[in-house]
Amino acid sequence: MEWFLGLGTVGLILLLLALVLDGVLEGVLDLDGAFSLPAATAFVSLLGFTGAITLAVTGLGVAPALGAGAVVGGGAAWVVLRVSRALMRDDRSHTNAAQRDEGLVGAAGAVVTAIPGGGYGEVLLNVAGLRVKLTASSAQAVPVGAEVWVAGVLSATAVEVRPVEH
Repeated sequence: MEWFLGLGTVGLILLLLALVLDGVLEGVLDLDGAFSLPAATAFVSLLGFTGAITLAVTGLGVAPALGAGAVVGGGAAWVVLRVSRALMRDDRSHTNAAQRDEGLVGAAGAVVTAIPGGGYGEVLLNVAGLRVKLTASSAQAVPVGAEVWVAGVLSATAVEVRPVEH
């Protein structure tokens, strides 16, 4: 049982070191994304602690305790790996696409830099509760402070606007 408790303790210590040193261990060990230190520490910790509990409660022996620990530790490692990958994924394309494309058409805003007829100025838009400043073009001149709405998207940073008729 001491071996199992030792494994569990070593796993927790490595996890704490990984959290405190925040990536230094991965660099020192040259893991380079092929290996997840939090998942490995979850496996080692739960292998040890589950094995110790299995030995103490059932008294079946080392082999069943090792098997139970491996199953629980493997499951925990899989969950930690999946969750950490989901959290680390920088997939903002869905929200950016909505802001930069058709999601902008119809958005209301105000001119902050005058737009000459056929030229470019700047507008401040309200998009999904956020204020976004973009380059804007209009067929007619639009003065600073005028209310506008987006008629089309020219690029990722430019829109075509039309003044609001009162």
